[in-house]
Amino acid sequence: MDKLHQHIEALVFSSESAVTVPEIVQALQRAFPGMVLDEKVVEQILGDLQQKFQSDIYAFELRVIGGGYQFFTKPAYHHTVAALIGMREKKRLSTAALETLAIIAYRGPITKVECEKIRGVNCDYSIEKLLEKELIEVAGRRDDAPGKPILYRVTQNFLDYFGINSTDDLPKLKEIVPPAENVVGAPPDIEISPSETSDADSRK
Repeated sequence: MDKLHQHIEALVFSSESAVTVPEIVQALQRAFPGMVLDEKVVEQILGDLQQKFQSDIYAFELRVIGGGYQFFTKPAYHHTVAALIGMREKKRLSTAALETLAIIAYRGPITKVECEKIRGVNCDYSIEKLLEKELIEVAGRRDDAPGKPILYRVTQNFLDYFGINSTDDLPKLKEIVPPAENVVGAPPDIEISPSETSDADSRK
């Protein structure tokens, strides 16, 4: 097929979120009926495009995010882009919601009760808000617990927002937190004090 590189580049460029290799193959086969395309060929072309956009002549780069590919402005130009589009004011997550999100990111899939044991306070409101913002999602139920409680995990939106491919790319806690401090998501052998910020406070 002529200009296959350009067709794949156009698909990634036009996608609002990270696009996966199977999605690219499906789109091309839909656009060109009868076309036979190996996923390995697409992966190779995407690798070529990643290398291409590493050049300093481009202000953006192609990155792997959440198992898919997406274009991002290079860090050197973030300030310039922000000046053009303006910094849209966003409602910040409360401390309670951030703590709950961190627990789910590092420990998920995890139940609400398990989150509450770590935080020491009720997590109903935080989980509700995180679900509304599509930062977490239901990941099934824990069959080995009474009542089969719901499990929660972070979403693709969470990975996209933080620019990571999976939760494995999150910083290791021992790299960012002094060992002597109590931390959200710390290993089980570390005692965690209840947060001073409860979900009731976040409603105010």
